[in-house]
Amino acid sequence: MENRTDTPVYIILGATGGIGSAVSELLAADGAHLVLAAQDTDKLDALAQQTGGTPYSLDATHYDQVHSLVSDTVEQHGRLDGVVNCIGSILLKPAHLTSLEEFHQTLALNLHTAFYVVKAAARPMLTRKGGSIVLCSSAVARTGINNHEAIAAAKGGIEGLTRAAAATYANRNVRVNCVAPGLVETPQSAPIISHAAARKQSEAMHALGRLGTPHDVAVAIRWLLDTTQSGWVTGQVIGVDGGLGTVRARTT
Repeated sequence: MENRTDTPVYIILGATGGIGSAVSELLAADGAHLVLAAQDTDKLDALAQQTGGTPYSLDATHYDQVHSLVSDTVEQHGRLDGVVNCIGSILLKPAHLTSLEEFHQTLALNLHTAFYVVKAAARPMLTRKGGSIVLCSSAVARTGINNHEAIAAAKGGIEGLTRAAAATYANRNVRVNCVAPGLVETPQSAPIISHAAARKQSEAMHALGRLGTPHDVAVAIRWLLDTTQSGWVTGQVIGVDGGLGTVRARTT
């Protein structure tokens, strides 16, 4: 069924995560058509009921599934205005204690999924009037923090991918940008901040003195998707990080 209205159509990968859910809720409130992609079907169905989006179960570490997601969305709605990849992971280990399996899995969940999203989404956007692709990096790609070697390598690759893809597709009005959060309170980060001392230390690393919320990051993603607000923005890595990536926290 082709979408013959001006209502934008967005795909959210990792939609059931903390940030993905917040993005989905904001876009649903804006009246957008949403395709919600994740692995957990129970969480997907609940989010779809809440937002009115279409649930789509997939494993985004397989390119053919990401390609099918994009193709099915375009076939169903007749357009694709934006894609957000919120899939990612956290691994806190020094390089010498990181197994090769852990390293490869970190790359697969973060860098590979980002590349697959760009590869699959760019083509249908090129045939229309453009679109917006938003990827997720991390402040640790910019600022060296101990025990983050694998995830910093993966997120650094995403930032390079963002700039290169933005340059490739700019002449067809396909914008590619990236948000780089600090530590955000999500189910994924819960093990890191579950102890009071660890939480206090994490908060102190951020110049604004607190951890991020999913909403903090979601509003930046929504802005990057909206051509009327950010139509002259591409190739950018936007830190939504309490200053972690660029500002030294005060010690007094």
